[in-house]
Amino acid sequence: MVRVQFGDCVLDSDTRQLFVRGVEVHLQPKAFQFLELLIQNRPRVVPKSEIHDKLWPGTFVSGGTLTSLLAEVRSAIGDDAHEGRFVRTVHSVGYAFSAPSQEISGRPAGPKIVSAVWLLRGQQRIPLEPGESILGRDPGAAVYLDDPSVSRRHARILVTEHGATIEDLNSKNGTLVGEKRVDGVLALADGDKLRIGVIDLTIRIFPVLESTQSAVERKP
Repeated sequence: MVRVQFGDCVLDSDTRQLFVRGVEVHLQPKAFQFLELLIQNRPRVVPKSEIHDKLWPGTFVSGGTLTSLLAEVRSAIGDDAHEGRFVRTVHSVGYAFSAPSQEISGRPAGPKIVSAVWLLRGQQRIPLEPGESILGRDPGAAVYLDDPSVSRRHARILVTEHGATIEDLNSKNGTLVGEKRVDGVLALADGDKLRIGVIDLTIRIFPVLESTQSAVERKP
């Protein structure tokens, strides 16, 4: 297995990278290995004992460790524990990767380069600079949200030339993208609806546009 695509995700075993909507999403090494193991054995149910032997050979770890890895993987790929769109839980046995998937060849040409990322709050437009932007009630936050439902350091948005990701910073009231609660790092897409406490925001991500041709250049 080299590169496998499922949903809007691509797992690259050669480069040890996971891409969601064209944006790289970080997984700790054991979580990446766990997801890779399930995909390699799809659609077979991989018993918990086999997972332990592969990930922690000769070492005892508690069942909670595997549960934590599963939660990290689900958060990264946008899976839901109740629906199990990608990873199916077989209680008292193990786990299986059950989503449609396909191996793809060649290296990706690369995601579109991003020229601008904005947050929209009603009629207000908030440009996000490349790098880290903290959203919160702290007056020093890059995106200051003055509402008691918002924690002082509520969430972090990371903007790179290839897109944007969001991470909740253990806020009291949580961070939502659409109806999904953010647990870990989540890739953002243009038009995603965010909720920070009770504040609604919209993310806009604009790719670099080709230069405008003159009227003369467009003549047949």
